Amino acid sequence: MSEEILVNVTPPETRVAVIENGVAQEIIIERAGCLGLVGNIYKGRVCRVLPGMQAAFIEIGLQRAAFLHASDILGNRGDEKPENISELVREGGEVVVQIVKEPLGSKGARLTTCLSIPSRYLVYMPSLSKPGISQKIEDEEERQRLRDIIERFTLQEETRGNFIVRTAAEGSDEKTLVADMDFLIRLWGSIEERSKNAASGELVHEDLPLFLRAIRDLTSLEVEKIRIDSRESWQKARQFASKLIPDLNVSIEYYPGERPIFDLYGVEDEIQKALERKVELKSGGYLILDQTEAMTTIDVNTGAFVGHRNLEETIFKTNMEAAQAISRQLRLRNLGGIIIIDFIDITDEEHKRQVLRALEKSLARYHAKTQITEVSSLGLVEMTRKRTRESLEHVLCEPCPCCAGRGTLKTAESTCYEIFREILREARQFDVESLLVLASAAVVDRLLDEESANLAELEAFIGKTIRLQVEELYSQEHYDVVLI
Repeated sequence: MSEEILVNVTPPETRVAVIENGVAQEIIIERAGCLGLVGNIYKGRVCRVLPGMQAAFIEIGLQRAAFLHASDILGNRGDEKPENISELVREGGEVVVQIVKEPLGSKGARLTTCLSIPSRYLVYMPSLSKPGISQKIEDEEERQRLRDIIERFTLQEETRGNFIVRTAAEGSDEKTLVADMDFLIRLWGSIEERSKNAASGELVHEDLPLFLRAIRDLTSLEVEKIRIDSRESWQKARQFASKLIPDLNVSIEYYPGERPIFDLYGVEDEIQKALERKVELKSGGYLILDQTEAMTTIDVNTGAFVGHRNLEETIFKTNMEAAQAISRQLRLRNLGGIIIIDFIDITDEEHKRQVLRALEKSLARYHAKTQITEVSSLGLVEMTRKRTRESLEHVLCEPCPCCAGRGTLKTAESTCYEIFREILREARQFDVESLLVLASAAVVDRLLDEESANLAELEAFIGKTIRLQVEELYSQEHYDVVLI
């Protein structure tokens, strides 16, 4: 599988696209006014302790106070009887914390005191007692080799804390890993020093900008090229790679073309498609994705696909194609939290097993942690996907000012009847000569056409003149009745 990373850098925003076999699989957007916060370390002040929730709110200088649960406090993880939050922190106290989840919607950032600093091959954790190895490194001999390298280094340097070996470290030589460990130890020393002198709410350590994080976290053996369309960012990326990932330096290219870099593989079109509810499948079937505050629901439909043999074969083929498409859409749109998938009803148990296996296998290729349940009695598949940043839709869109995010509007007919009730209410309460109705063009048109008889009858009933005026800026639901 060929893989490329495209980086589009402009002053207001940076965009990264992961391309696999010529198709966009992941898109990450970071704007200057709202930089990514995951990985940042702050010196926070406890502003509120909630024993009932076993949590505390920490002021770290963001718009909303961040959330720290008792289970995320150092020394309180994995205990049979964890300490009460009131015994761990106190209001007004200071604590060094790290963001593990971006502020999402109305929720503040999620924090931990178990700090970690990632590099290309390793993650350093001052609180870790034993080395850890990525589960994706399956070869037992390789796992033992990496563990021996870490243990030799920590014993020789008398290092506080320990390291987790990332998947990218598989096959790396000892010299490369030791250089990575040296870098992380020096970085942690400077963070410790800054945290001692920092004031409450002050940023102690900021993670790398997006284009450098992409090089550190998204590159793998399959990545053939990293193309960057900004000369300045390309030079910084080369300098960064030469220090930490020398082997990758030759893969980093400057893209000077007049054609926008995201047009190379139709990434702009993929972004637009990722904002739509409907996803077409090659067979003729389709998916409907609805993202809400509580969960994301995905409905699978056969659509125009009628198959060639029988209904069961049609359903099975559509579900198998949908399983692949769903895993890609989850990654492309960065959907997380609770996800409910309504596959087309499957009666054959073997077909159920194959569809679930296809979904699990497809999701296993991606770095986001997922959990999938069996098909429920209602024929639904429930799953969770770890979410650390806003979805693509939340980054690029805002709720519709007309429907306020509901996705529907009251009909012009419904608004007309509301106006009639409001006119009756006003006419009985106030002694006026006439009333002026301000409404959208669609509502006024209906009042003058289909509802004209009802309007005339109402006018006669209240004995007052009713005038109509179109307001172009009003939505179909919005109206005003003015007393004259």
